[in-house]
Amino acid sequence: MPSFDLYAMEPEEPVRQVPASGAARFNWEYDDGRDRLLALYQKGKDKQWDGHKRIDWELEVDPYDPLGTPDEAMSLYGTRHWAKLNERDRGELRQHYASWQFSQFLHGEQGAMICAARIVESVPDLDAKFYSATQTMDEARHAEIYGRFLHEKIGLLYPINDNLRSLLDDTLRDARWDMPYLGMQVLIEGLALAAFGMIRDTTDKPLPRQILAYVMQDEARHVAFGRIALRDYYRQLTDAELREREEFVIEGCHLMRDRLRGVEVLENFGIPKAEAEEYSEQSEFLTLFRKLLFSRIVPCVKDIGLWGKRLQQAYVDLGVLEMGDANLDLLMSEDEEIAEKLDAERFAAEEKERVAEVRGAIDAGRAAGG
Repeated sequence: MPSFDLYAMEPEEPVRQVPASGAARFNWEYDDGRDRLLALYQKGKDKQWDGHKRIDWELEVDPYDPLGTPDEAMSLYGTRHWAKLNERDRGELRQHYASWQFSQFLHGEQGAMICAARIVESVPDLDAKFYSATQTMDEARHAEIYGRFLHEKIGLLYPINDNLRSLLDDTLRDARWDMPYLGMQVLIEGLALAAFGMIRDTTDKPLPRQILAYVMQDEARHVAFGRIALRDYYRQLTDAELREREEFVIEGCHLMRDRLRGVEVLENFGIPKAEAEEYSEQSEFLTLFRKLLFSRIVPCVKDIGLWGKRLQQAYVDLGVLEMGDANLDLLMSEDEEIAEKLDAERFAAEEKERVAEVRGAIDAGRAAGG
């Protein structure tokens, strides 16, 4: 079924065009390269996988409770509107929330694919071009997987959120080659990783947990790539140039904070926008959720060398400054381990089934022979 038949509300435009500026850069030095980035490029090649084969698409999903979302996690919970909903209505609300959330993941992955391709074009170093080429393929796979999940398992899509669209536009319009790294690898992917992780670690539904775990295994490499490339480059910038990038981060963090409120869902259920925004701000669950979304962004921003007073104050105002001390390397290694553990569990279960089939065939043969 065409995607446009599944949108809960019609997108503003079927194809969005963002005028891009900046230079395409060729590099004729083919032997030189940073060992860390070349090792990451090798890992990117080794870790390619097929979303059709690695994910068990036969697992069933209840479209009215695709993530096992508790009542308390929905911003309408406890309001006068919640009391009016019957069980069917509440199931539809869960479906719409999951659809909205995964639709933003889908649109973000397409943005990541475009930004990664842009990095291949504009970054001056060949080792970074090599790695970005593998990331472009990763992001295409992620978009394919999220799109399939939404089409086949939830049956509903939402257009791109205004805040995500604004940050993507700002990232792509900037002529400086490092801005796709900063906008995408640090801000958009950092927030997405935190959101993926919170759903992966709380859902009791096996298919979305598989999808998120495997996508996060790739994203762990992408964030490492952005950290290496930007940390090296930002050491060379002047204080004024660093402040410009810190201002971009501050604005981007405010956009990201407002990205995952889900106001559109409540509007779709007939609740006025102002009232929907109020419910979102008052929800204890969503307040905690928004705060935890910065658990990957803040330590990464600090690590790459953007840590001026104004930026720190912005994080104080958002209540997330203490997250700057988080161990990113540990978080990323845990992401990889969780994906590998899921693979091991699945392979063990499949092997057990094969052994049982062989033993059954042997026993049947003996019985027939007797």
